[in-house]
Amino acid sequence: MKKHFFVAFLFTFTMSIPIYAQGKTEVKRPKISGVAHIALYVKNIDQARAFYKDFLGFEEPYSLKKNNSDELALTYFKINDRQLIEIFPEKTPTTDRLYHFAIETDDAEGMRQYLKSKGIKVPDKTPTGRTGNLNYFVTDPNGIICEIVQYTPEGWTMKNFGKDMSDTRISRHMSHVGIMTANLDSALKFYRDILGFKETWRGSSNGTTLSWVNLKVPDGDDYIELMLFDKEPSADRKGTMNHICLVVDDVAASGKILQDRKLPEGCKLPSEMKTGINRKKQINYYDCDGTRIEIMEPKTIDGLPVPSSTAPTPVLKK
Repeated sequence: MKKHFFVAFLFTFTMSIPIYAQGKTEVKRPKISGVAHIALYVKNIDQARAFYKDFLGFEEPYSLKKNNSDELALTYFKINDRQLIEIFPEKTPTTDRLYHFAIETDDAEGMRQYLKSKGIKVPDKTPTGRTGNLNYFVTDPNGIICEIVQYTPEGWTMKNFGKDMSDTRISRHMSHVGIMTANLDSALKFYRDILGFKETWRGSSNGTTLSWVNLKVPDGDDYIELMLFDKEPSADRKGTMNHICLVVDDVAASGKILQDRKLPEGCKLPSEMKTGINRKKQINYYDCDGTRIEIMEPKTIDGLPVPSSTAPTPVLKK
């Protein structure tokens, strides 16, 4: 009788021990609140300034020089207090203008430990960047660089809070960035299963194969748009697929404002205003290097959601 009582007691005691104490502690994912910036390579900084600053109306609050040099390393154009466009002088000729994009977290070190626990290659420690924010790069399964950034009170982002936002800027918010994605399954495992992004919509441009998959950050409304393809895109196509989306209340009114401004020499003419597959009004503009800037209304033309496409995923032809 005593033996059975002891076994029952031992079983009850063991089951009362927290799971994390019995095995390896699971690392919790910190919050991801939004898309922080997109970084682009350009051939000519003056042309980039003419487009992003003079044409689109974004202020250039600060720049960085290369170490021990007066040569420009990168410059920043401010969309709002938490979102920027980073412009880098082209190092070597490339057809892909996208350098990386960034997502904002409230705990960069916690995210580093979390990603490491999931088998993602991360740096040995979380560094402080030259602008005072915590940041580092990870690479998604399709080769896209995703920067993890945490704004600190000492960083330039927070020190410039409420500043450098011109009333003439064409948009107050970057709702999403589009990134080329050759393999959807691997991208979903990274962004959805590991980082916690939530799929909100799938679209097809032709009804035959899938073209886009939208994934919303887990703790905010910004999203990334996975741009799918079945063959290696041309240089022009890459500039269209890797893109920025700026939201406006009225696309027609915004188009009129930009029509009255000088489009920098060398930039491709914008598209006509249209209603996209997602039933949102939009106009496409292009910087002087061919990167697409999508000006889009946040809601569909009738306020109703558009059903997701059931078209099959394209398979990359080798």
